[in-house]
Amino acid sequence: MKLIVAEKPIAGRRIAELLADSKVTEKRINSIPTYHFERNNESCVVVPLRGHIKDVDFPKRYSPWVGTDLKALVYSDIEYTEKERNIISLLKELATQFNIAIFATDYDREGESIALEALECLQETNPNIETKRAVFSAITKQDIEQAFNTLKELDFNLADSANARREIDLIWGAVLTRFLSLVSGQLGKEFLSAGRVQSPTLALIVDREKEILAFRPKPYWEVKAIFEKDSKKFSALHKQGRFWEKEKALAVLKKKEPFGVVSKITIKEKRLKRPEPFNTTSFLRAATSLGFSAGRAMSLAEDLYNLGYISYPRTDNAAYPATINLRKIVQTLTAYNPVSNIAKELLSKERLVPSRGKSAKDHPPIHPVALPKERLSDAHAKIYELICRRFLATLSSDAVVETIAAEILVGNEPFIARGQRYIELGWKKAYPYSQANEILLPKLKEGETVKLLDMKLHEKKTKPPARYSQSALIKAMADLGLGTKSTRHEI
Repeated sequence: MKLIVAEKPIAGRRIAELLADSKVTEKRINSIPTYHFERNNESCVVVPLRGHIKDVDFPKRYSPWVGTDLKALVYSDIEYTEKERNIISLLKELATQFNIAIFATDYDREGESIALEALECLQETNPNIETKRAVFSAITKQDIEQAFNTLKELDFNLADSANARREIDLIWGAVLTRFLSLVSGQLGKEFLSAGRVQSPTLALIVDREKEILAFRPKPYWEVKAIFEKDSKKFSALHKQGRFWEKEKALAVLKKKEPFGVVSKITIKEKRLKRPEPFNTTSFLRAATSLGFSAGRAMSLAEDLYNLGYISYPRTDNAAYPATINLRKIVQTLTAYNPVSNIAKELLSKERLVPSRGKSAKDHPPIHPVALPKERLSDAHAKIYELICRRFLATLSSDAVVETIAAEILVGNEPFIARGQRYIELGWKKAYPYSQANEILLPKLKEGETVKLLDMKLHEKKTKPPARYSQSALIKAMADLGLGTKSTRHEI
């Protein structure tokens, strides 16, 4: 008999269904769902956890905020207290019935820490229980079968690193939070919170707000002209751009003439590189630009992972490993209506060469692994489509855009008309979240005249730096090393 420990019920059920030789039976023990099945003529039981089953805390004598020596908190012992009592009780009970436990929690620091908590519970009643680790990056038939056919050992160093971070977060947050609240006299519901990630992130927002408050707008003027050729109107901006003195801009207006002369045309081609594969940070930036909060986006991605539709969504990796069969995934996506035409077009290529970002030795970049078997909620569907489109975009060609800058003289005053058109849409076809805007000019030739319809003065003011959007804040956090992948409570 084998005991399998999963991280969450949805993952536990899915793992059981993929491993079972026949039907999976669900039984509730201590109100906890467990999944029973046969595999290779052996009985197996999957017990799902609810993430961490233990909390980290200080000894109870340090509970009072007032009167506690904060220096003592820094050097205090840390206790791991029972959080999910029903699950802990169930693990202790089942440990006496099994000789081997296989941990199938998410394979990252936090998942290894969660597995260690479960192991400690099992060892309380069965100190000699054998332990193994199933390592996988996607909950698919192939990945789960391979993981259970090549079991590994628990990585205690990885678990300890997660626990060390949890303890540092507790000490850092508790000591600073109590200190700030006590010295400011803000206690109870009005306490002032501080944290390892929270505080520097708040500092980013505060610093930007100070910039905005200190900003003093400065007026400037622009001179815009409207020309016409072959019944097509197009606009141009004076070459100087901003005039900081109104009189100089007005002087340009006084030189208005019926026609302008095209003095110079500059045409360039520019390649817009395809995006890199999704790691956690780039995924969250893309999802928040669609209107999701970072926390909501990650929750939806974790649901899709647990259902077996995408790979593990917490990763620093932005380079597909050679072991991923990219063509097979593209073939699968030909049956997914929103991107089926793009997938079919990619399959016509002799080779699929993906873009490549920073490589990391953890899970592969976030990518689809299977089609949904049931109707997804609108939110889940949007996130799934985003991940599918990003995957296909990384396999597409670069986009190529042609830019045109036409210098038009009105008297001796130069105006610049700018145009842009796509020669090759490339990855833009797969990834509509990055718009392919075009500005089409009529065909212009050097030396020809174009009719000047109007010339106007526009008064404007410089603007303060914008407040952080969620996407911009996530990037700023990543630049400071406040990763969105490492800990699950950061977002």
